[in-house]
Amino acid sequence: MAGAWQKHQRHTRIPPSPDLAPYVEYYWTAEWHYESPYHQLIVPLPNVHLTFRDGRAILNGVRTRHHTKILDGDGQVTGVAFRQTRFRPFLNAPVATITDRELDAAQALPAALSAIPTVPAIEDYLRACLAISSEPSREGAPLTEAAMAAITGDARVTTVAALVGRFGANIRTLQRTFAEHVGVPPKWVIRRYRLHEVTERLAQGQEPRWSALAFELGYADQAHLIRDFKSIFGEPPEYYRQRY
Repeated sequence: MAGAWQKHQRHTRIPPSPDLAPYVEYYWTAEWHYESPYHQLIVPLPNVHLTFRDGRAILNGVRTRHHTKILDGDGQVTGVAFRQTRFRPFLNAPVATITDRELDAAQALPAALSAIPTVPAIEDYLRACLAISSEPSREGAPLTEAAMAAITGDARVTTVAALVGRFGANIRTLQRTFAEHVGVPPKWVIRRYRLHEVTERLAQGQEPRWSALAFELGYADQAHLIRDFKSIFGEPPEYYRQRY
C-alpha cells in the first residue's frame, strides 16, 4: 500500500549551479500515469516552492498543514525547492506574506517569465529576479539561520524557550525574524521536525508510549501531540504506524 505510488510516478532531483546554491536546495521533476484519479498526500516542510505545469508558473508559500493534489492521466511538473530562510531576496517582502498561498509567479516575482521549464531556463529566470530585486536587509537572517540549524539538527530543541536560552534572543525577535525569512513561526518549525522524529521511530518498528513521548517532545499532553501529528501527516500516529 505505502509504496504503490512508485509504480505510477517517477521523481528526479537536480542540484543547482554554484551561484544559486545559496538560495536553491534542488530542482525536481515529477511524472505520473494514472488510469483513475489518485489523491496525493503532501506533507508540509518550511520550504517555498516554484512549480511549472501546463504552461503556468505557481509560487507556493510554506504550507502549515497537509494538503492533497489530485493526479489523473499523464502529467508532469517541474519545481524549485528554495532553501529554508533564503527565499526572501526573490520576494522583496516578508516570506510570511505568502504562507499557505499559491500565487501566479508572473505577478509575485519581478522578472519576465519564460514558458519553457527547463532547468537552465529556470536558473536564468532566478538570476534575473535576483538582479532586479533590491537585496533586503540581512537583519535577523544569521539568527534565523542559526536557529533553524539548531531545530533541524538537535532533537533536544523542543520549545522556543530552548532557542531563547541558546541564542539570547527574546521570543518576539525570533517570531519576527522567522516571519521575515522562513514564513512560519519557530514553534511550528520545532513541532514539524520533532514530529518527523516520531515517524522515524515508527518506521523502526517502535511502539512508543504516547504520553511519555508527548512529554519528551515538549507537548502538554498526548492529545496535543496527536492533534499536531494529524494536522501535518493527515492521520493519527497509530493509524500511520499500522499503514506504514
